[in-house]
Amino acid sequence: MIYETATDWTSATNKRVLLFGMSGLGKTHVSNTLRASGTWFHYSIDYRIGTRYMGEHIVDNFKREAMKTPFLADLLRSDSIYIASNITFDNLAPLSTYLGKPGDPSKGGVPFDEYMRRQEQHRVAETAALLDTAHFIARAKDLYGYDNFVCDSGGSICEVVEPDNAADSVLTALSDATLMVWIKGSDAHTAELIRRFDKAPKPMYYQPDFLRLAWKEYTFENNVSEDKVDPDAFVRWTYARALAHRQPRYAAMAEWGVTVTAEDVAKVQTATDFEALIAAALEAR
Repeated sequence: MIYETATDWTSATNKRVLLFGMSGLGKTHVSNTLRASGTWFHYSIDYRIGTRYMGEHIVDNFKREAMKTPFLADLLRSDSIYIASNITFDNLAPLSTYLGKPGDPSKGGVPFDEYMRRQEQHRVAETAALLDTAHFIARAKDLYGYDNFVCDSGGSICEVVEPDNAADSVLTALSDATLMVWIKGSDAHTAELIRRFDKAPKPMYYQPDFLRLAWKEYTFENNVSEDKVDPDAFVRWTYARALAHRQPRYAAMAEWGVTVTAEDVAKVQTATDFEALIAAALEAR
């Protein structure tokens, strides 16, 4: 680790961390708090994916839908209008909308093969965005003068790395550049995340083997053809399984860094609070 002890961390003039864990446990809350302090650069993996690596896919999908409307189709063909994605740190809807949900087209679903194609695009994009971390650390310092850096990773980071592989190229690059920090949730947090997801299901990235098995089991258990699957019902059914699938992968990733609890992260109100939390985690390691 780039900081072996609490003293290493507190005395460092360049503090660099990567936050990982389930979506909804405080990664972006902490990142926004650090950015608001004026001394930390905030690098969002999901934003990088949606702008640099999947921006063209997202906009082409918008255009594909617009071309179904004759009025808009004529304007697009004549370059009279343009369509863009207004993705932000706080609004990643364009990215999740592009990923979509598999199932019945009449309910907004996409064919499973197309869904898997987009999932693979996301895997490639997420890997590339993670490997851009060191570049953005240098960029933050050289261009903007930031000494401190926080990488706000997506919940699916554990799906694109091999946590148990000591030679994993992505984790090696990330741990060489940052202190990796797992925000660990409790069973109560998991139940709350499932409740929130059930209320408003959204697209996610899943490991291909896990996803294919889930799709096969769902269609078999519900005796439904692929083109009749309710997209929201499928992603709801899959979500709790995905959290259980990810938990041991997060835990293995934590061996590359330190662990803090979601309860303690929720108490962070300032950059000083966060720095003290990390120092305590290093002391307890």
